[in-house]
Amino acid sequence: MKCMFCGCMESKVIDSRQSEDGTSVRRRRECTACGKRFTTYETIETTPILVIKNSGARQVFDPAKIKNGIIKACEKRPVPMYKIDKLVEDITKQVYNSLEQEITSKKIGELVMAGLKEIDEVAYIRFASVYRQFKDTASFLEELKNILNENGKASKGD
Repeated sequence: MKCMFCGCMESKVIDSRQSEDGTSVRRRRECTACGKRFTTYETIETTPILVIKNSGARQVFDPAKIKNGIIKACEKRPVPMYKIDKLVEDITKQVYNSLEQEITSKKIGELVMAGLKEIDEVAYIRFASVYRQFKDTASFLEELKNILNENGKASKGD
């Protein structure tokens, strides 16, 4: 690691600590030439994943956008923040573990809807109504019937 004070390429690590969120390692270093200390951070290098929008435009995958959408769907619902964070984390892991460099916004939307269906059905319907862009009440009612049918099958199986 190059010293920011004198440019020497030799330094020694004095202290290493993991960051609070566990995503990086903080290292205190001391230059062997000038003796000054500086801090470096080591993080995992990730390949950027591009999201292909319905319009064909591409943008960098951003878990914060998923979280904002989920928060809007869960507004005024009894969904604790830790469940939202867990869902965002699970979706992010699925996206990165797919080993694809591009993913469609449709696939991400399906992952969000599957997760919301498990957490809160009202939030699921809210998200689905925006995501699927229901054209009329008939298509909205059709989605509600699908949920009710799935719940009826699940309760009959219990």
